Amino acid sequence: MIGLSNISFLNPEFLLLLVFIPIVAFWQLWRRPQREVDLRMSDLSAFSDTKLDWISWIYPILRTLAFTLLTIAIARPQQTLKEEEINAEGIDIMIAMDVSLSMQAQDFKPDRMTVSKSLAQDFVLKRTYDRIGLVIFGGESYSQTPLTTDHQIVNTFLSQLQAGMLGDGTAIGMGLASSLNRLKESESKSKVIILLTDGVNNSGYIDPYQAANIAKELGIKVYSIGIGSNGFANGGGRFNRRARVELDEKLLYHIANESGGYYYRAESSEDLESIYNAIDQLEKTKIEVNVMKRYTEEYRPFLIGGLLILLLEFLLSHTFIRKVL
Repeated sequence: MIGLSNISFLNPEFLLLLVFIPIVAFWQLWRRPQREVDLRMSDLSAFSDTKLDWISWIYPILRTLAFTLLTIAIARPQQTLKEEEINAEGIDIMIAMDVSLSMQAQDFKPDRMTVSKSLAQDFVLKRTYDRIGLVIFGGESYSQTPLTTDHQIVNTFLSQLQAGMLGDGTAIGMGLASSLNRLKESESKSKVIILLTDGVNNSGYIDPYQAANIAKELGIKVYSIGIGSNGFANGGGRFNRRARVELDEKLLYHIANESGGYYYRAESSEDLESIYNAIDQLEKTKIEVNVMKRYTEEYRPFLIGGLLILLLEFLLSHTFIRKVL
């Protein structure tokens, strides 16, 4: 099936010949009364059943159709098929997410963990050409997924995260170190860690300041996000106790600044969403799109149709119409 929206003509100037069709038709109609013989007859009953009236229209109709189709064929209609070759210079991104028990706090609705997972999933879906991995940390750290372009896998693991799944405590240094370990062998020109936590480094055996120095040496930027409102928040979980929000902003700022990244503070769901959008804008993937056009010749149906109509006219003029006349 030929789509009109992607049809072009190699020789469109020949289409101007179609202008002659209405001109010739008008000329023929205007000249017809002048060509008729003025013959007076006393009785026309002998011509009452004549078939010449409709037969006289067959030739001009067939010739007009043939002329139209052959003209289109000469204009060389072509169908344009576009092919895109995308060369993407992706970014390697590790998401290091706090899953300590304090992430059950309900100062975010319904709680910090649910909001953090949801917005992280939205962010992952936007990064079409990037490799993304996931590290979680609480009392210890664990690498959930390595760097991958299979974003559905990453989002599946994000959806399964639960606050407290790695025990109590917040091992920021270990979470950062696990992320660095995943990125250190990467050959990508741009490597990024998104570190999200709501606490202070109170667990693990790796100093987060030392981990920040390693990130600087490896050329890996860290965007650190401190999540939680000021004051007190309902703790959520089984006991639903109110607890003071403790956040080591000084540490998070140092990690980001040392590595060439930024520190953000999220006190609401809207804040966190804006932060992910800001990071998405800062870390743009370089994409080169080379569009190649391929053409297919579509003149054959018009050529064959025009020739068949001429053949039909020839056969009618030497068989049926000759017998009628």
